[in-house]
Amino acid sequence: MRITVWNENVHEQNQDPATMPEMYPWGIHGAIAEALAEHLPDATIRTAVLTDPEHGLTEEVLAETDVLLWWGHIAHDRVSDEVVDRVQRHVLAGMGFVPLHSAHYSKVFQRLMGTTASLSWRNDGEREVVWTVDTAHPIARGVPNPFVIDKQEMYGEPFDVPAPDELVFISSFAGGEVFRSGACYVRGRGRVFYFSPGDQDFPVYHHPDVRRVLANGVRWAHQPDVERVVPAVTNPARTWFPA
Repeated sequence: MRITVWNENVHEQNQDPATMPEMYPWGIHGAIAEALAEHLPDATIRTAVLTDPEHGLTEEVLAETDVLLWWGHIAHDRVSDEVVDRVQRHVLAGMGFVPLHSAHYSKVFQRLMGTTASLSWRNDGEREVVWTVDTAHPIARGVPNPFVIDKQEMYGEPFDVPAPDELVFISSFAGGEVFRSGACYVRGRGRVFYFSPGDQDFPVYHHPDVRRVLANGVRWAHQPDVERVVPAVTNPARTWFPA
């Protein structure tokens, strides 16, 4: 399995918040890659960031990526539309895509959902309880029900996304809000798993249950038997994908 972990890597460079270097000394992408290596020891894992040439997501890199994880927060507008088109074409052709936390506002996720992906939020560092609503789903394998994240940014409904093809997790928060925190979609030939827990202000990507969900999500999104045929076109409205 070939995995690419993409992170805008802006908070890390600004050391914002001040505790970021202590929580994530190798960046959020480093913590996510470490989590995947822990659970997927046979996988090949690479990382890429916004400031890499072509954001580290060239045609060649994507062609060699079975599953792409995406973390973004404050630099969505700095992502090139050309790269967004490229990623979308690879997802529709069969590449797995796992957008994390604030990546709901990424251009790629909004493009794939066809909505704003807006939601309610409050960053008071309150408790999140993650409930499994589909215990038979492979992404829920080995995950306690529920599991608790002591401090996390609150994401709440309404969440402007299409109804998930499969809903795996919902979260509840200390303020009473609920949120569809683990949702699966099929787009073209590709599988998409959105997972919300994970924030730059709190060490959520060190949580053992979050790390297991990330690995399970990658396993689910990976489709080794799907032949990927990526058309060399840039207009997504006119992209054709064979059945």
